[in-house]
Amino acid sequence: MKKRVLISDIAKALGISVTTVSFILNDKAKEKRISDALTKRVLEYVEKVGYKPNQLAKSLRTGQTKILGLLVEDIANPFFSNVAKYIERQAYSAGYHIIYCSMNNDENKAKELIQLFMDRQVDGFIITPSEGLEETISNIKQNNIPVVLFDRFIPTVDTSYVVSDNKKGAYEATRHLLEQANKRIGLISLYSNQTQMRDRLDGYMQAMDEFQTPSFIKKLQMETDDEESKAQIVEFVQSNNLDAVLFATNYLAIAGLKALKGENVALPKMVAFDEHTLFKLHDPSISVVSQDIEHLTLELIQTLIAEIEGKLKETRKIVIPCELIVRESSI
Repeated sequence: MKKRVLISDIAKALGISVTTVSFILNDKAKEKRISDALTKRVLEYVEKVGYKPNQLAKSLRTGQTKILGLLVEDIANPFFSNVAKYIERQAYSAGYHIIYCSMNNDENKAKELIQLFMDRQVDGFIITPSEGLEETISNIKQNNIPVVLFDRFIPTVDTSYVVSDNKKGAYEATRHLLEQANKRIGLISLYSNQTQMRDRLDGYMQAMDEFQTPSFIKKLQMETDDEESKAQIVEFVQSNNLDAVLFATNYLAIAGLKALKGENVALPKMVAFDEHTLFKLHDPSISVVSQDIEHLTLELIQTLIAEIEGKLKETRKIVIPCELIVRESSI
């Protein structure tokens, strides 16, 4: 294994002091009145030998690791994987690296991961909080660690968040289905107190109330790909003789497509909340409420870095509009 190059090795090779090398590498050459010629000589030698600074020592000196922690519901979900891709790209442009993982809506796992990241001294967090994390998020704030919540927020904790306009997105999707002369429209959602799910339910109910149409609501457990959940979806659609269905998440929609096709049940008109690569390929193609991932992630990174740099005077509450993309499944 190649021996690691140290500052002392550079100083010895160039016949100068370790302190002088350190000043140059930390952009203090002008401040310490070190000549341009010597600065150039040191930097050229550093590049030649491939010197890499000790990141731990640097973080102890600056108080920053230049690492951000991203904790999402499920990194395998196309929505969250795209979010991670954009965040990683934007964070890198701002001089930061990302460590990310899935919490799978598991409260205990989420707490363990957050503590692990705190032990690693990340500069800040972006978190899609699962239920039961109020105290944990408050603890992050009390430790003066910057944190921005994403996709959903905790009403009882005053922290910055960036979310989509879930209520309006669900409202517009439901209204679209109603305007297609569908009379019996169902909502398939989750047993969840999280804000994004409550808002999607509220948006559905607002449109149904406006049209004075009876509502049909089915809530499932988090595990949506098991046979029991699929059977519940089929029973819900058939027993209520539904014309159309709004699925509150993309994975619920996929579970619904599997369930209904598996039982040879005619597909109702449908819209899914959140895009998925399968939806464009499916026949008929599936209408979706699409979240603006690029805009969401840009606001996330800008808000978090502003807080890290002490430029955030008060918490930001940012709500980004969604877009209804109409395809064959709903017309």
